[in-house]
Amino acid sequence: MGTLIVLIFIIIALLVLIAAAIRIVPEYERGVIFRLGRVIGAKGPGLFFLIPLVDRMVKVDLRTVTLDVPAQEAITGDNVTVKVNAVVYFRVLDPVDAIVQVEDYRRATWQIAQTSLRNVIGQSHLDQLLQDREEINERLQHIIDEATEPWGIKVSIVEVKDLELTPNMVRAMAREAEAERERRAKIISAEGDKQSAERLADAARMMNLEPGAMTLRYLQTLADIGIQNNTTVVFPLPIDLMGPLMRLVNGKDVNSSSEDAT
Repeated sequence: MGTLIVLIFIIIALLVLIAAAIRIVPEYERGVIFRLGRVIGAKGPGLFFLIPLVDRMVKVDLRTVTLDVPAQEAITGDNVTVKVNAVVYFRVLDPVDAIVQVEDYRRATWQIAQTSLRNVIGQSHLDQLLQDREEINERLQHIIDEATEPWGIKVSIVEVKDLELTPNMVRAMAREAEAERERRAKIISAEGDKQSAERLADAARMMNLEPGAMTLRYLQTLADIGIQNNTTVVFPLPIDLMGPLMRLVNGKDVNSSSEDAT
């Protein structure tokens, strides 16, 4: 009876040791193995065995991590106070370095992203933050990726999401935009007046070259007036008749002046 109990106890102990030695790691994870405190490498994915009481495993997720960087209040290069938040996408390339080189690679990457975001905002002007968003994202990605590379981390994308301005700055930018629109409207109106004057001058020169052109223009104007419901009718005098009449009138004036002088 005593021998049977011992045998059962040995079988249970063996089953427990076997269960403790078997490890299964999914495709998206790796197991960093420490043997008596010394790292021996990363294993997985799939099934593998550990030496009970000797080996210890730490799992590392290799999938891309989405890290939200909370809003950071910073002063831009042109002394404008803004609040900016961002999102960082990174993944672990070297599981051993991610465990050995840094205590908590997620928190460390988060802290680096915060400080880098404030530094880049402080070196940029407000116009750059509003217009050159892609350049700001590339600078942030390069800075964070370079800082986390010794930890086996690869930062693939950094995106600045929201840019909050103070109410006073929003009103000032609205006034500036309104003044810019008024300036453009005045320039467009002046350009239109200039082009209209140039076209009128060209038309006047063409009419001077053709004596009958002005008469045709008068007749066209009369036709346009006749279409409308007007009580006043204007009969234009042809230009080619005005010249002889003016000379005749001027001749009579000269003759009258001569007779009065005599």
